[in-house]
Amino acid sequence: MSKWGFRQLAWVLICTVMLTACSSGSGGTPAASGGDAGSAPNEESASGGTTFENKELNIAVFEGGYGSEYWKAVIERFEADYPGVKVNMTSNPKIMDIIKPQLVAGNPPDFIYVSPDENTGTIKALVKEGALMELNDVFDGPALDSDRPLKDKLTDGLMAYMQPNGDGNIYYAPNYMSVLGMWYNKHLFETKGWEVPVTWEDFFALGEVAKAEGRALYTYQGIYPSYNESVFWPAVASAGGLEAMNKALSYEEGGFTQDAVKQVMGVFERMTQNDDVMKGTVALNHTQAQTEFLKGGALFIPNGSWFESEMADAPREEGFEFGFLGVPVFSEGDQAYVLSSFEAMYIPNKAKNPELAKEFLRYQYNDDIVQLNAEKSKGVMAVKGAVELAKDYIPASAYEAFKVYDEGALPMMVQWKQTPKSEVIINDELFNPLGDVMNKKMTADQWADKVEQASAKLRNLLNQS
Repeated sequence: MSKWGFRQLAWVLICTVMLTACSSGSGGTPAASGGDAGSAPNEESASGGTTFENKELNIAVFEGGYGSEYWKAVIERFEADYPGVKVNMTSNPKIMDIIKPQLVAGNPPDFIYVSPDENTGTIKALVKEGALMELNDVFDGPALDSDRPLKDKLTDGLMAYMQPNGDGNIYYAPNYMSVLGMWYNKHLFETKGWEVPVTWEDFFALGEVAKAEGRALYTYQGIYPSYNESVFWPAVASAGGLEAMNKALSYEEGGFTQDAVKQVMGVFERMTQNDDVMKGTVALNHTQAQTEFLKGGALFIPNGSWFESEMADAPREEGFEFGFLGVPVFSEGDQAYVLSSFEAMYIPNKAKNPELAKEFLRYQYNDDIVQLNAEKSKGVMAVKGAVELAKDYIPASAYEAFKVYDEGALPMMVQWKQTPKSEVIINDELFNPLGDVMNKKMTADQWADKVEQASAKLRNLLNQS
């Protein structure tokens, strides 16, 4: 299975614990929100909350790894808090195929939930065509359960990724997040008295310690080397800032020969030179490498917050406990980053009931609704403190991974600049040579030059388009 297909499956398996249903009240009255100029006036309800002249809302929901139980529960809450409102839901694993005829006909649902990277490419096409509603007023305005702006509730560092055109206009409202990085055996480190590395020098200092224990320092999912993106890109961002990362992702000249990128490539070369990589790694698939890690073959491996659930039945060394490191920095005090992704909510420009759709969107970020979401979906929302609200409903390992956001690490996301169709698959061009680096057939400088050449081909395509 490819890494990307696996990740989709892994999210389906992310949590299996079933817990009791939550109480029926929302715990608070929705705050009033103003309508756009030209929209129908809102009426004040007897409770002081806002009601709407058009009280019917049509929503379309992707039914994937998080299921649809949360959406059923939140609709029930929303209808109770907004008397007279009726929410009609269409949910399906192929939701974009189902609603595409509506979108083409100019009769879209009022509210859509699906990943920005959904496989039909419809969401990105809607952005490009200007068919999604700008949501700046929603996030600049107050949250429903506090007086602070709604954007202040979001996980730090997300705002730039909510603006797919990079022009300051928000079209994506994030909900579920994932986090990826390096994992280790927490029980082993505590038993041995080893410090979890903060810097790359700390990391490499553990190499000889590992060898003395009959272990390797590092392994990865050999035939799927792009798992290393969860180490590579956060390290680039930490070394050179998001500017360095975006220079490479945009195919700018010198993007892959700049110091920050070559410094990170040097980390992998150093692992090779030190014989720090578990023998046989490059020939293993993801489950084989992960099983060897669990059995004590290596101290660290890259993976995502679904790791524990995916490997629930795999053998492991006695006392094994999942620990999440994230990614070391080059100098203590540098900003740490973690590779992240989010799914999102949208309101089409031609929605029949945009004001009620905006209210429903705001409602998703209420603390009690964030907790309801965790209970029903086992997911973590893109809200500060969401991991604490979700703690009772997700595996301990996922809790530890998501906690890095609250501990100062910033999310970063890999968004290659879109180009015309090409035979160059840049992600493969970046990570496939890693096997040659690990087998000492290629140096870090040669690796950088090879990717720079592939990047130049895509840059030329962009210049010609």
